[in-house]
Amino acid sequence: MSLPTRFHLLAGLCVLLLLATRLSLAAQATPNPWRITADKIDPANYYGVTVANGMIGLVSSPTPFQLKNVVLAGAYDQYGRGRVSNFLNSFNLLDMYLEVDGHRLGAADARNFRQELDMQRAALTTTFDYQDKATISYTYYALRQLPFTVLLDVSIVAKKDVALTAASVMNAPDALREVQNYYNEIDRPHATLSLLTSSAKSPTGKLLLCASTSFLFEEPHGQEPRIIHEMWDNNMHLMKFSKTLKAGQTYAYAVAGSSITSAHHPDPLNEAERLTIFARLEGRQRLLDFHQKAWKELWQSDIQITGDAQAQQDVHSMLYHLYSFSRAGTDYSPSPMGLSGLGYNGHVFWDADLWMFPALLVLHPDIAKSLVEYRFRRLDLARRNAFAHGYQGAMYPWESADSGVEETPVWALSGPFEHHITADVALAAWQYYSVTQDKAWLREKGWPILQATADFWTSRVERNGPGHYDIKNVVAADEWAENVDNNAFTNAAAQVNLRNATAAAKLLGLPANPDWLHVAQNIPILHLPDGVTQEHATYHGEGIKQGDVNLLAFPLNVITTPAQVRKDLDYYSARVPNEGTPAMTQAIFALLYSRLGDGAKAQHFFQDSYLPNLLPPFRVIAETKGGTNPYFATGAGGVLQAVLMGFGGLDITPTGITQRKTTLPTGWQSVRITGVGPQHKTYSNAK
Repeated sequence: MSLPTRFHLLAGLCVLLLLATRLSLAAQATPNPWRITADKIDPANYYGVTVANGMIGLVSSPTPFQLKNVVLAGAYDQYGRGRVSNFLNSFNLLDMYLEVDGHRLGAADARNFRQELDMQRAALTTTFDYQDKATISYTYYALRQLPFTVLLDVSIVAKKDVALTAASVMNAPDALREVQNYYNEIDRPHATLSLLTSSAKSPTGKLLLCASTSFLFEEPHGQEPRIIHEMWDNNMHLMKFSKTLKAGQTYAYAVAGSSITSAHHPDPLNEAERLTIFARLEGRQRLLDFHQKAWKELWQSDIQITGDAQAQQDVHSMLYHLYSFSRAGTDYSPSPMGLSGLGYNGHVFWDADLWMFPALLVLHPDIAKSLVEYRFRRLDLARRNAFAHGYQGAMYPWESADSGVEETPVWALSGPFEHHITADVALAAWQYYSVTQDKAWLREKGWPILQATADFWTSRVERNGPGHYDIKNVVAADEWAENVDNNAFTNAAAQVNLRNATAAAKLLGLPANPDWLHVAQNIPILHLPDGVTQEHATYHGEGIKQGDVNLLAFPLNVITTPAQVRKDLDYYSARVPNEGTPAMTQAIFALLYSRLGDGAKAQHFFQDSYLPNLLPPFRVIAETKGGTNPYFATGAGGVLQAVLMGFGGLDITPTGITQRKTTLPTGWQSVRITGVGPQHKTYSNAK
């Protein structure tokens, strides 16, 4: 072989190696669409990710074998947070410790510490090495098929001969009182059931909270490790076992636990143990099989993005969180922070009805139904609220918890004045009918909501002559505008409420109050001298928190002329400051620019809506740019609407879901949305 030939071959090999290296680096840099990995964890700058099933949420911690907290939907009591109901932390029922050769492992012992959220399987796995002795892996699940039950799956690989002691620890949060601890062993021919159980009262004694756990071993009955129970103090007890492993041996066990309260069941102590026994005898593999089957069905409704791998991962994360924070077959509605903690006291705002509900509605109407069921069940309380304020019909509270009374702390003016919530509830009810076309539901539940809320607005307006049925003294959707008159969003939402109630009456063959349309036609929408829609009567160009006026184009569809939509959009998008505003503001800008055919601005506002809000190490969304209050499910709902109704072109119309022509963000090649609506249709938009 000649020298030049050898040279060319070597040069070619170098080029191939360079290309291979670049491809390898590119592959490493490309975000996984389904997994978010945290392998550089700073405990001082750590915001946990939540594993939840719509009822119970497990919030991760950077400390090995511990959760930050466990949150239960529907469990509220008052305790030192503004004299209103608050979400409660339940028992930390999946805490544990592990001793290797007599040394209890802590954060300092965990080398190569890594956590990974698998969004397809709704599983959070932590792995680390302890010296040269063992590799430990454990995974948290909030079992989708069992609303009150969770699972911790542990695997230990011995690198040397080691002696293990593993404990399941039951910790009571500080706010709970009168803690009672129980330990029981139930012998059956094919199993011995060890139950670690605790109960406690909520701070005022309103609720009884209970939790129970049991080990799941893989050894045959009679060969399982011996369980020892230890009581340390009233707020903590544990059960533990010991095991010796040979080098190279892998040992696995699991802990199944259930947490339930008297808000969910009249006998929560016994029910917690029954549910745990059920899980114990189902066994680890069946529990995981049913859990994964349930999530596979959820993910049949998906958003698939081509051209932006990071957006794909982030959109999956947003869907994952909305799916995790809500559940079909309930009358629960998610708070702004879902099941990620006690943010906003766990209360339900317009965040659920206007921001999270539409994304759930088009992808999972069965889940969305729970959110409108929440409002229907509390309609009588909304009627009482209207009565107390001198109005007719139903006036929904700005902040709502379990009972449905107003739960806004008294220092916040949004409680007595942010009245657009009533129209937001009505809009969700009408949208649910529009997507499902379920007339039986409309007659039984949608119509009572629409009728009562329409009656509210006819009594709420002040009739000051034709075209001047004013709605005065409100907090705007832009909450920086307090006690203003004729707020654009409030007025337009009232119009839509009145018209939808009239349409519902016609569909059902019922008499509509003729005053509804009369009032709707006379509620004013104000304008500035240059034709821009005016946010409220005294608005003159100041900065805004929320794209209040822009909501008239979507979702209200009150402003439909492209020229007016653009005029309002260009004006108000320039008046949002760089901090202190929620993620959904820019999401609506992105949606509307996509509908107007401006891909560059759609891309800009899509990224601006959430990228500055992300927190390490799992890219969880904070409420505001640079904020530290995650997980902000409201923002996720807004961004998902930008993708679904903006980039995907979906539209909720009175006759069902349709698709309109829209423009993708710059750089995106396509969006494919699967499992849409009751018919599980697929919609695509491509360049």
